[in-house]
Amino acid sequence: MTRRKSGRRSTTRTDRKRGRYIQARPANGNLNDIAFDATLRAAAPYQQRRGEQRKRVAFAIQPQDLQRKVRVKKVANLVLFVVDASWSMAVAERMAATKGAILSLLTDAYQRRDRVGLIVFQKDRATLVLPPTNSVQLAERALENIPVGGKTPLSAGLYMAYQVIQREKISHPDVEPLLIILTDGAGNVSMGGGSPMEEAHRLAEQIAAEDIRSVVVNMEHAAFDQGLAQSLADHLQAPCYTLHDLKAETLYHAVRREMS
Repeated sequence: MTRRKSGRRSTTRTDRKRGRYIQARPANGNLNDIAFDATLRAAAPYQQRRGEQRKRVAFAIQPQDLQRKVRVKKVANLVLFVVDASWSMAVAERMAATKGAILSLLTDAYQRRDRVGLIVFQKDRATLVLPPTNSVQLAERALENIPVGGKTPLSAGLYMAYQVIQREKISHPDVEPLLIILTDGAGNVSMGGGSPMEEAHRLAEQIAAEDIRSVVVNMEHAAFDQGLAQSLADHLQAPCYTLHDLKAETLYHAVRREMS
């Protein structure tokens, strides 16, 4: 996967008959999108030894010569922030950094078709504060007042993130989602009445099974860190970062690095 600075940012391979033809590979029985030029080149060295076949055709092609097109197309990114807004000493700092990073990404993404969204979880629920958008104006209005305080329904936040990404894949099939989770990993409210942490880890594994790229930003102070954020990242098959300088600019650059 490569990144570009104009148009839709991400360039990714596609199995559809759309996109730019960049190279060819052996078809191996898949005849959906044959690369005729590459097929002719593959068959050319064997024309003399295929004399019998050339009595019937001008140019002898056999199944092993067939080449299939490899295409790439440009797609948009979806950056979905999932932020722990339960009560803590650092909640104001966390929300300020997240808001600033969202606005920076939207400003950066205006010409690139990228979309950014925000889910916060606190008390007993998760809330889609900012549905995926590429509008800075909508984001500014949505981010003005965000509820904070209460317990930590981590699994509710993960479940809502999964639902939002699935809906986005239907309405924008070419989107490349990236999930940014800011938490200490200590969920203490479940949706189904069982163990909150086991429930959160099952949801994390489901997200990983869908090949959704994720990043966990560990919000726990180093002196009190019990490894819960890292455990969540392990179930998501995602990296876990600790941003010692949690500011909008550092979070923004961390997300940009993941996108590239």
